[in-house]
Amino acid sequence: MTTTSPAATKPGGLRVGVQRFGTFLSGMIMPNIAAFIAWGFITMLFIPAGFFGAKSPFGWHWAGVAEIIGGGGDSAVIGWQGAMTAVAEGDGGNILAYVGLVGPMVTYLLPLLIANTAGRMVYGERGGVVATIATVGVIVGTNIPMFLGAMIMGPIAAWIMKKVDSIWDGKIRPGFEMLVNNFSAGILGMLLAIVGFFAFGPVMLGISAALGAAVDWLVTLQLLPLVSIIVEPAKVLFLNNAINHGVFTPLGIEQAAETGKSILFLIEANPGPGLGLLLAFSFFGVGAAKGSAPGAAIIQFFGGIHEIYFPYALSKPTTILALIAGGAAGVTTNMLLNGGLAFPAAPGSIIAVTFAALGAGVPNLLVVYLSVIVAATVTFLITGVILRASRKRDLAAEGDAFGAAIAQTEANKGKSSAAMDALRTSTAAAAPEAAATPGTTAVATAPIERIVFACDAGMGSSAMGASVLRNKLKKAGIEDVNVTNQAIANLDGTADVVITQQQLTERAAAKSPNSVHVSVDNFMNSPKYEEVVEMVRSQRKDTE
Repeated sequence: MTTTSPAATKPGGLRVGVQRFGTFLSGMIMPNIAAFIAWGFITMLFIPAGFFGAKSPFGWHWAGVAEIIGGGGDSAVIGWQGAMTAVAEGDGGNILAYVGLVGPMVTYLLPLLIANTAGRMVYGERGGVVATIATVGVIVGTNIPMFLGAMIMGPIAAWIMKKVDSIWDGKIRPGFEMLVNNFSAGILGMLLAIVGFFAFGPVMLGISAALGAAVDWLVTLQLLPLVSIIVEPAKVLFLNNAINHGVFTPLGIEQAAETGKSILFLIEANPGPGLGLLLAFSFFGVGAAKGSAPGAAIIQFFGGIHEIYFPYALSKPTTILALIAGGAAGVTTNMLLNGGLAFPAAPGSIIAVTFAALGAGVPNLLVVYLSVIVAATVTFLITGVILRASRKRDLAAEGDAFGAAIAQTEANKGKSSAAMDALRTSTAAAAPEAAATPGTTAVATAPIERIVFACDAGMGSSAMGASVLRNKLKKAGIEDVNVTNQAIANLDGTADVVITQQQLTERAAAKSPNSVHVSVDNFMNSPKYEEVVEMVRSQRKDTE
C-alpha cells in the first residue's frame, strides 16, 4: 500500500512548460559533463597552444606530444606523422584537422553521448541506440561540432522508434520478437541517418550559423551583458536551463573548439552574483536569512550549488536587480578583456571555474577571477543598499518570510533538494515534520529486501537520504536490506519500499505500483525513517 499525502495542485502555464523543457535539455547535458571535462583537459594540455604543445613556454616538441595522444591525421597523412607535417608546414590554425583526440572527441564522442542520453530519456535503450545511429548522419552531414543537432535529432529519433514499435506491439508471433526488434531498429536507424545526412544536418548547420551570428552581433555591439536581464531572473525561477543548455553550451563548445575558450560558458555559471548577494545578506540581512547566509555562501561559492541563494532573492525580489547588475558586470569584464572558459564549468563552483579557465592559460584565469570579483562586488553593493533601505520594515514584519521563500523556491523547481533541506536545517525555521506531515504509516505485506530513494535525477538529495537510512538500519543491527537511490523514471517495480518527497510520491506510485511508498518532507532528517526501521525490525521478529 502507499502512504497518503495531501493532493498537490498541478502547476501549468508557460513558466512550467519552459521549466520542463529546460529540465529535459539539462538531462541530456549534465550526465555527460565528465566527458566535456575530459575533452577540456586534453585540449588544455595537447593543442599547440596548450601546456605541452608546440607553442607552450615549456618548449616541448609537438612531435612528442602528438605521438603520445596518437591517431587523428589529416586527409594526406595518418597519425602523429600528420600532426608533425601540419605543424612543420605552419598549418596550426585548424586543430581539428590533425589532433588525434581533440577533434574526434568534440566531433563524434560528445554529440553521440548527448544523443544516446536523450534517446534513453525518451525510450530507454532502444531509443538510445536509434538516436545515436541517426545522429551520426547529422554529424557527417556538417562540418562543425553538431551539439544542437544531437539535442534535437536524438529525442526525435527515439520518439519515432517508440511510435514504430507501438504499431506491432503485441502482434509479433512468439519466437520472432528479437528478429523484429533488431531489424526494425536497424532499418529505422539507417533511414534516419540518411535523412540526417542529406536534410537534417544542413538545416541544423543553418540554425547553428544563425545563433552564432546573433551572439557575434551582440559581442560586436557590446550588448552581450544585456543577456543578464534574462538569465539572472530565469535562474531564480529555474527557467535558465533552456537558455544555458539549449543555446550557450552548444555554441560555447563550438567556439572553444575553434578558439580554445568561450565567454558563453560564464554567462550563467559565474558564481560572483550569488556570492555577492549572500555576503550582503550576511552583513545587512535580518533574522533567519542573515544567520544562514554565511553557510549558504560557502556552499554556493565552493560547492557550486547556485540554487541555494534563490530563496534569498525571492524573500526580497528587488535584489534580483542587483543580480542582473552583477551578472552584466561580470560579462562586461570578460567581454572587454577576452575572458572565457575552455569547457563548461559544472557545477558552477569557483573550483570548476578555475580549472575551466586555466585551460585557456594563466592570463585568462586572472581575467575570469576579476570577472567573478567584479560581479560579486557590484551585486553586494546594490543588495546592501536595498537591504539597508528596508531594514526597519523587514525587522517589523520578518515572520516566516524566509521559510516561505524556501517553499516558493521548491515550488519553482518542482521538487525539493538537498540545498533547500540544508537551509531548513541551518535556519531551524521549519516546524517538526512529524506534526506537519499527516498520513498513514506504511505497512509492508511482503519481506523488505530492497529500499529505493527516488527523485527526479536519482542523484544528490536522494543519495544523501539513502545514506542516512542505511546508517540507521546499520545501527539497528539490520544489514541485509539493500538501500539505493535512483531516478523516478528508472523505477521498475522491484523495490519493496520507495521513499520520495511528498510532491513526487504520486509519480513514483505510478512507476512502481506494488511497492510500499513513504512520503517525506526532508531527505536529510525525517521521522519517517524511524518508522521504516521499525517496520523492517518488526518483520524480522515475525519471521524468527
